Amino acid sequence: MRHRIVGELMTSAVVHVGPDTGFKEIARLLAEHDISSVPVLDDQDRPLGLVSEGDLLLNEAAQEDPAGLLITPRLSSHERARSRATTARGLMTSPAVCARPEWTVVEAARLMQRKRLRRLPVVDEAGRLVGIVSRGDLLRVYLRHDRAIREEIRGDVLLRTLGLSPDSLDVRVADGQVTLAGRVDRRSLLPVVERLCRGVDGVVAVTNRLDYRTDDTAALHPAG
Repeated sequence: MRHRIVGELMTSAVVHVGPDTGFKEIARLLAEHDISSVPVLDDQDRPLGLVSEGDLLLNEAAQEDPAGLLITPRLSSHERARSRATTARGLMTSPAVCARPEWTVVEAARLMQRKRLRRLPVVDEAGRLVGIVSRGDLLRVYLRHDRAIREEIRGDVLLRTLGLSPDSLDVRVADGQVTLAGRVDRRSLLPVVERLCRGVDGVVAVTNRLDYRTDDTAALHPAG
């Protein structure tokens, strides 16, 4: 089974800034390119951090309400220092959390979820920027046609991985939702088939209606 990797989904032409890029220039780049953040690179193209819309908004959030109606927010000393910064060096969130081109969609998605990030700089073995991948990029795997998903399940999962005839089971795919029907030789294969199908890029859900001929799990869980 072959999974699409970050290097295939990332954007290679990356809008970036240097540590001394000013506040207004960063804001202009975000608006001009309709992006939510930019990586900050050193002189060897290695990411130092990211400046996001949220980082820029700290400047506004720290301001007192001219009308005196709102309570001034309580910011940590670090946040207050960043709210007063005028260049990327002081504005950025660092260190940069990066991905590698060879990572699978699952690896990148889990890191984004864990760190609550929308975009990940992608770096090579030397730590140099080679691209950037966003949540939207990762979601492109769900744009795969149902026919392509079905053929991958029949060819890669059933035939090449499990050694089963592609016609031995009924595989139906509708809007990324897979339904499996038919009969396998052993009961222990049921969760294996389902797990492998769930791992196919573009699969949203799997309904397992498979039956089995022999219960080879009974010996593993003797009665009494």
